[in-house]
Amino acid sequence: MSSAMNRRTFLAAASALGLAACAARPDGRTLGHTVVGNGPDTVLVLHEWLGDHTNYDTVLPYLSGQRARYVFADLRGYGLSSSLSGSYTLQEAAADALALMDSLGAGRFRVVGHSMSGMIAQYLASHHSDRVQSVVCISPVPATGFKTDAAGLAKLAAVITDDDALRAAVTARTGKRYGQPWLDRKLAVARRARPEAMMGYLGMFTGNDFADRMVGLTMPATLIVGAQDIPYYSRASLEPAFRRAFTTLDVAVIADAGHYSMVETPVLLASLVERGLFA
Repeated sequence: MSSAMNRRTFLAAASALGLAACAARPDGRTLGHTVVGNGPDTVLVLHEWLGDHTNYDTVLPYLSGQRARYVFADLRGYGLSSSLSGSYTLQEAAADALALMDSLGAGRFRVVGHSMSGMIAQYLASHHSDRVQSVVCISPVPATGFKTDAAGLAKLAAVITDDDALRAAVTARTGKRYGQPWLDRKLAVARRARPEAMMGYLGMFTGNDFADRMVGLTMPATLIVGAQDIPYYSRASLEPAFRRAFTTLDVAVIADAGHYSMVETPVLLASLVERGLFA
């Protein structure tokens, strides 16, 4: 499915729900993105390594478009930003996010990050706290990065080009509960990303550690994890560091979701996200 078709589908879904929506491709200065809703607050929503902004399609019916404008952005090399190359660093991703918010006139904003972009959300909160009003991290890579050895890194790198490796990774992160159509759809979404971008972002989320900056942040934060995910993304694994990082933290565990709660349990995920954003 082409990026243009994905965009039309996303916008049609939003329009059918009575949500104001528009989309923009990169203009050389900002990321491609889709805006849904017209409320007074601005929410930047970022995607994971194996997806793009369309990951959130199933969440759209349950968002309060009158409360906020939701900006679903695609990182460089993904979705609406597939034409953008770059260094794929954490600093670049954060700078891209801020440039997009600037272009939309959002001096301050709220941010939602999933998996690898959960790390970007934490970076924005810790390095640009004057801009970030609240943070929601969904099954996030922590500020210490996804620590692994050479064999683990090779296993992750294989996902970029090996379809069976990708299916195995997704299966493990969803409790081995879903059938082939789910895996086929996840594979199709992941293969829309440029391989060089995926490799670059792999280095980003495995090679950075800014945990020393993640202490005593005062904006409200929410950590959401799925009980069916791998142990690395469990509450027990992530909560201690988030407690140190944020003075106000809410933690939610979704019993019937793994790593992709926006697809697995969209109604609950949307409700938890909005509760966290506007607490």
